[in-house]
Amino acid sequence: MFEVAQDDLSDGQTRALLALHLAGMHASSPPGSVFALDLSGLRAPGVTVWTARRGGRVASVGALRMATDGWAEMKSMRTHPDFLRQGAGAAILDTIIAAAAARGARRLSLETGCGPAFAPALALYRRRGFVNGPAFGTYLPSEFNQFLHLAIA
Repeated sequence: MFEVAQDDLSDGQTRALLALHLAGMHASSPPGSVFALDLSGLRAPGVTVWTARRGGRVASVGALRMATDGWAEMKSMRTHPDFLRQGAGAAILDTIIAAAAARGARRLSLETGCGPAFAPALALYRRRGFVNGPAFGTYLPSEFNQFLHLAIA
């Protein structure tokens, strides 16, 4: 079981996991194809960050960016390597979906890459009902990125 709570980004474990996330995105993506938010982006108005913890350790992180017209975007999902396939990512994803619904979003979207590094996350998103769809916001489609959407009732 994981304890999920909002995070103010002051904890060193959270910051380290986000640094690992950014490094992983750059290592697994072509130049110019990383749209992950840095700490300043995650502190922007309209962005909420959550962490899942077990035994005092940060196991997973994820963020929700509220947009306009009933739309929200998921950002910065990452599970610490020590907690892979234990439900930490699912705990964050479920929290983000519930928060988006509670805040009135009718659609939750995300942009991600393709290839083996992204396969586990894509499988999780699809198990929760996300489907591939068109680019959104300011994103432009490419051969590398893909866009997933979840209709929220």
